Amino acid sequence: MNDGPTSGVATAPAGDSFCLFTLKQVSYQPASQPIKVSMKTLWSQRYALRTHRMQSSMVRELLKLIDRPGLISFAGGLPSPEVFPVEHFKEAAARVLSEHGAQALQYSATEGYPKLREMLARHMARYGIVVASENILVTQSSQQALDLIGKVFLNSGDRIAVERPTYLGALQAWNAYQAEYVGIAIDREGMKIEELETALRSGPKFLYALPNFQNPSGVTLSLRRRKRVVELADHYGVPIIEDDPYGQLRFSGEHLPPLAALDAGERRERAYSGNVIYISTFSKTLAPGLRLGWIVAPTEVLQRLVLAKQGTDLHTGTFVQMVAYEAARGGFLDQHVKRIRAVYRERRDAILDALRKYMPPGVSWTEPEGGLFIWAMLPDDFDSMTLLPDAIEHGVAFVPGAAFFDDGSGKNTMRLNFSYMPPDKIEEGIRRLAGVIARVSDNVLRLA
Repeated sequence: MNDGPTSGVATAPAGDSFCLFTLKQVSYQPASQPIKVSMKTLWSQRYALRTHRMQSSMVRELLKLIDRPGLISFAGGLPSPEVFPVEHFKEAAARVLSEHGAQALQYSATEGYPKLREMLARHMARYGIVVASENILVTQSSQQALDLIGKVFLNSGDRIAVERPTYLGALQAWNAYQAEYVGIAIDREGMKIEELETALRSGPKFLYALPNFQNPSGVTLSLRRRKRVVELADHYGVPIIEDDPYGQLRFSGEHLPPLAALDAGERRERAYSGNVIYISTFSKTLAPGLRLGWIVAPTEVLQRLVLAKQGTDLHTGTFVQMVAYEAARGGFLDQHVKRIRAVYRERRDAILDALRKYMPPGVSWTEPEGGLFIWAMLPDDFDSMTLLPDAIEHGVAFVPGAAFFDDGSGKNTMRLNFSYMPPDKIEEGIRRLAGVIARVSDNVLRLA
């Protein structure tokens, strides 16, 4: 029997025999009568309440200007493309595809590629974080790690203790879960301990800290204060989320132990079961385009984070994980980080020299021992947001500091990135920026 062209044949068991089904090829025929559609969906009335606090990142918006001809940008936290190991990645990707191609292109475990997790465990042990691979979850960047933590821990109205200023991406991630914030002022040694204790007494869900070359300020939490942070968090029963994307990018001074290492060292337990969840990333040491990060947590917590990730994306890309492992192994990562430090040290020195040379009186700034950022503070009556259009008009961009404050304060501050631009552009950019600030300062004095 043949009723015309078919698109395929399927068989199915029917008792002890098989039935043969013929699938007809059917062409689309428009409806004889038009469908009546009159309602236009009012999408804004259907959004969840949690979306009301979602805002575009100022940094992401400023990155749209990055290719403007002649613009010198201190805005984005961009690694230098000159240090991307492109050829090394070509070789690593070729090896993965030639030796493990089918595995690399297949689904894999939510927890992450086992060899990558084992390598991360070995790597972190050198910095005092002694964990098993079972304590590590590989994520699509550390930004996803922040989101998963919000998904697992936060209810609407929960309070989080944060540094003031703090990482804008964390505020973005947790605003979606309708979190509230308890701010802790910082100085050149990091969080002020008196304000920290006041915040912890209020019973926040957790404390969020960036102890190394903090984004945005570039400040490093001193060893003395690290110990007090761990002690006070333990005393008040508040877990710590330690975000450490920049810890390996130290140019000067002594390496300081992570909060996770200090906390676990006091407990002296064989399995990692401390009070600290640790987050890091390959974005600053290999390449941000990989979108690879990881979370270290006690087994009980990690299991819940795995469930949250399964509902988000099943797992981080297998191919990307395998390429990152292939690229980083054999000591390459250590040698590559040394190169990055040398490049960024030169650029950090260039921006500090330019600030000293060009900035008018009344402007101060941090002098970081590593990382990607410098925090500049203008006189109290300045609003850096109002400076930005004039600065862009004169060919230089920065991030106004208020974006990094949970309460919208810090209007007289700005974040300056030094990793992206070469030294000659850095000097010219600071000269332009100083000129804009000086003109506004002169206007303020005349009005006074």
